[in-house]
Amino acid sequence: AYSGVGAATVELLSSLGAAEIIALDVKEPQGPITRYIETNMGDPAAIDAAAVSIDGPVDALFNNAGIAATNPALDVMKVNYLGVRHLNEALLPKIPEGGAIAITASIAGGQWPQRLTEILELLALVNREHAISWIEGHPDLVGGGYDFSKECLQVYTMLTSKATMASGVRINSVCPGPIDTPLLPDFKKSMTEALINWQVEQTHGKLATAEDVATAVVFLGCDASRFVNGVNLNVDAGFSAALTTGQLDFSTLKL
Repeated sequence: AYSGVGAATVELLSSLGAAEIIALDVKEPQGPITRYIETNMGDPAAIDAAAVSIDGPVDALFNNAGIAATNPALDVMKVNYLGVRHLNEALLPKIPEGGAIAITASIAGGQWPQRLTEILELLALVNREHAISWIEGHPDLVGGGYDFSKECLQVYTMLTSKATMASGVRINSVCPGPIDTPLLPDFKKSMTEALINWQVEQTHGKLATAEDVATAVVFLGCDASRFVNGVNLNVDAGFSAALTTGQLDFSTLKL
């Protein structure tokens, strides 16, 4: 909640009259939150402590933690996938029927069908240490960690949606393209500035703002999306649609 999409979501929720907004972050946000719990999403003990300190009910959980591939791949996986999963499962018992979970994934995770068998193998590992050993044993597959972590989140969203709905809780993800946030310089380093600029040029020539993505997050967390479950919602001005239907101009991509 300190910056970017998380901060924009806090502002939007507050403007809509949210009675209580609890923020879990490594830095204390300056936005209109009602409570801050210092939490390192790469540390399971910190996540457990935060979850225990929240009495509930938790009407909506926005699981937004994420770091770029400028960090070591294992650290990226610990925050982006393992941390997100841990917090979801720690708070799920406190989410009442009609509640919702929204995860920040990414269009960078859109290639999950090519690795579905391996991703399901990892997702089946409930024990954190076993999962870490699996990640360390598949360096070529994991790569820099970012794309693969977002592939895992997209599949995790679909895989868990049936079980959460059995408790009356929906789970979905937002999958943004490039966003104008403080993390953008890190993505330009890890993905190259040329690739990001090309992606933007292939749609309407503008970066998404944090507010653009926050509106989608709030939609997935409220009753307006009460029949939306297990969906990875692309928030990318149609880039993924154009990619799928062969409408992108790769001749202008200079890497």
